[in-house]
Amino acid sequence: MYGVVTRNPDEVAWEDFDRAFYEVKDVTGRSAEPLPDAVNMVSCFGDNAAADAEPSLVPVDEEGNRATRERKYFDWAYICPSRTEYREGLLEIIDDCVEANEDVRLDDVGFPRQGYCRCDVCQKSFAESDYDNWQAWRANVITEFVAEAAERIPGRVYLTLYPDPYPGHLYERAGLDLEALAEHVDEFVVPLYDMAYSTTYWLEVIASGFESALETPFSIELYAIDIDIENLCKATEVAGHYGKDVFFGYEASNARGALRRLRADQQTGVSHGEPSS
Repeated sequence: MYGVVTRNPDEVAWEDFDRAFYEVKDVTGRSAEPLPDAVNMVSCFGDNAAADAEPSLVPVDEEGNRATRERKYFDWAYICPSRTEYREGLLEIIDDCVEANEDVRLDDVGFPRQGYCRCDVCQKSFAESDYDNWQAWRANVITEFVAEAAERIPGRVYLTLYPDPYPGHLYERAGLDLEALAEHVDEFVVPLYDMAYSTTYWLEVIASGFESALETPFSIELYAIDIDIENLCKATEVAGHYGKDVFFGYEASNARGALRRLRADQQTGVSHGEPSS
């Protein structure tokens, strides 16, 4: 199956796609009304607007470095996952999504990077917890949030993963315990974004890594903006070999062109190449 990730309501109904993900809340903090004919998608702890409005919500490391887009390695600002009031707001957004469509995708879930967060709230919560290990406590914070969100979602629960399948990396980076999360998640989504897809061996390496790391089904999301159609077709074939489904991000027209090319080639027996074994 093929799907699209979009901010444009009109593209949700395009017949070329079997599924559509619609951004109800994105990392800028922009919000939109959930749609009944899409899997509504919520950026959980990525939120520029909330970070600008309330800087005390931003995670910090031991040196006090804030996780904002002004700093190196951060493309957007984060909100500390320990903040109860912010989490309650996210759950209210999820409730709104469920009223429109019972399937929901949770995006940008986790702590921003290794070393975060050491804010006063996190330090107090850890000290008052039953955990002796900070990493384990940190992972539990995320698992508890996902569990609480999943309880409110009667349909399929999707969760986006940072594209690093190396053992332990997601746990150390973001506090994502894949085994614990799998109890609450029906399908993971792994964005494997590139600006050209002129080569695809790296895509195959990462995808096969997730195939080994996960027992829960996972799908792959490809970047579609200004990508050469031929290259996007090749990337789609590789992604489809490993992922349950393939989704295209943020340019539905280009994705539609690639799918039409692939379907036409399949009818005429043309191949864009097989992933290496």
